[in-house]
Amino acid sequence: MNDFKNITAAALVAMLQQGRVKLIDVRTDAEISRGRIPQSDALPLHLLPLRLSELDKNATTVFYCHVGGRSAQAAAFAAGNGFTDVYNLQGGITAWAHAGQAIV
Repeated sequence: MNDFKNITAAALVAMLQQGRVKLIDVRTDAEISRGRIPQSDALPLHLLPLRLSELDKNATTVFYCHVGGRSAQAAAFAAGNGFTDVYNLQGGITAWAHAGQAIV
């Protein structure tokens, strides 16, 4: 079984600059309405099992949430279902904001 890797906010910035990453926000709609990382797509954790087939299993995929717990669950679920290059943003959007990165 494949596993996922944790990634820092700084490493995610570098990945996004290269433009080859699918960034997935697994928070609730209410949380997302308060701000999200640019370039991210919303897919609340509770819908992930129903919509996982919409994602490319071979794409570099980074999941994030508020502090990293739910996104770690999402990353583990994706990795367990055949995704080959999966990451969890350590510290979630909170770490992203503390690193001085943009939230829209």
